[in-house]
Amino acid sequence: MQDRPTLRELLDAAEDWLRTDLRPQLTGGAQFHSLVVANVLAIVKRELDGYEAFNADETRRLRELLGPGVEGGVRELNFELCRRIRAGEMAIDREDLIDHLIRTTLAKGSIDNPRYAGHRRIERQWPDKAPAPPSTFDTRR
Repeated sequence: MQDRPTLRELLDAAEDWLRTDLRPQLTGGAQFHSLVVANVLAIVKRELDGYEAFNADETRRLRELLGPGVEGGVRELNFELCRRIRAGEMAIDREDLIDHLIRTTLAKGSIDNPRYAGHRRIERQWPDKAPAPPSTFDTRR
C-alpha cells in the first residue's frame, strides 16, 4: 500500500521535530539525548535509502572474491571471507580484497556518519571507490 505519509516522510518529520522544536526547549542531558535520537533517525533514513544497493554491491564483490560454489547472503559470505583470511587461504594484501574493504568501509560510513572526518578523508583518498549516495541522502546532519 502506497499511502501517505511515507515512511521517509514520517522519519523526516520526527527528526525535524526533535531538532527544531523539542531540542531548544530542553537543557542538559535531555537536550543531548534528543540530539542522539535525531541522529539515530538520520542514520535509519540513510540506511533505508542505501541499504539494498550497498548490500547488493558488497555481495557481488564478495562472490567475486570467494569464487564459485560459495552460497549465502552478505553475512555468510563475510564469515567465509574472514575464515579464509584467518586460515591463510587468502592473502590480506590482495589488491581485489583491499579494494573490496575500502568500498565496503566507504558504504558503511556513508550510512553511519557521512560527516565524520575519517570518512571524509577516505573519500578524498579514494574518490573512485566511494558509492554514489542515493538522491535522498541528507549528509548535512
